[in-house]
Amino acid sequence: MILLLWGVHVRRERQFEVQILAAARKYQVDPALVKAVVWRESRFDASARGAAGELGLMQLREAAAGEWAKAEKLSQFTFDQLRDPVTNTMAGTWYLARLLKRYVTTDDPVPYALADYNAGRTHVLRWNTGEAATNSAVFMEQITFPGTRNYIQAVAKRRDQYRAQSRWQRGG
Repeated sequence: MILLLWGVHVRRERQFEVQILAAARKYQVDPALVKAVVWRESRFDASARGAAGELGLMQLREAAAGEWAKAEKLSQFTFDQLRDPVTNTMAGTWYLARLLKRYVTTDDPVPYALADYNAGRTHVLRWNTGEAATNSAVFMEQITFPGTRNYIQAVAKRRDQYRAQSRWQRGG
């Protein structure tokens, strides 16, 4: 029984690898990080819907999806299209790439970008004062939402696990 459950888990985690790798390559984001965000946000459930209306694998809000569609010049885009795993991973990875670029002056943009993805820019601006503006360890200490701190740690740990798998280290 345990072996069967493990097999279902592995199959579910590998189900969207093609989409994740394609989006990661297009937007130049670590594919292991994208996969870890998908794991944490939806547990690889393409039909997932969040309490605040987030949709799909990467649990995107309508505003973020609209920004992606505008940047990609997709005039016929509708929020409901995020139910498609290809569209969702493209939009979510674009958004994640945008957040990572926002924090390039830090020693490690990932915690800042993940905090922004999870809690929003307003909170990140409140937490990244003083030394935390460039030092990710200090930034992590200043996060006042335990859920956001846990989110960042869980995603980073899962990213490292995916990186340990050779195909995610190489991005394909």
